[in-house]
Amino acid sequence: MQIKSVFIVEDDPSLQSLYEKILSYYGYTILGVARNGEEAVKMFVDFQLKPDIIIMDHRLPVKDGIEASKEILIYEKKAKILFASADKTIKDAALSIGITRFIEKPFDISVLIENIKELIDVKI
Repeated sequence: MQIKSVFIVEDDPSLQSLYEKILSYYGYTILGVARNGEEAVKMFVDFQLKPDIIIMDHRLPVKDGIEASKEILIYEKKAKILFASADKTIKDAALSIGITRFIEKPFDISVLIENIKELIDVKI
């Protein structure tokens, strides 16, 4: 089985660390961590090997998660983005731009892992 890679876009250091620990425990490779939307787009464009999935926060400094996702999807229309936000009112807007899946914060770790596994198995 091929090891799957994840790109984390999250400005909260404690959540970054939690994601990294949990995902590493479940056997995923962390391709990178971006702390704002602008950095996320730049890093994504610069990756030679694109991540299997992107975990994207909504409220980010410099450029929010919706705008960063739009730009990433311009570069790679098949990018799989798991969008995480405490603001469920933006779910429809997020999905309408091509974000693959939306989960509401706070969420249980099992929900995160289940969504990642499902998305990695989906062919777009």
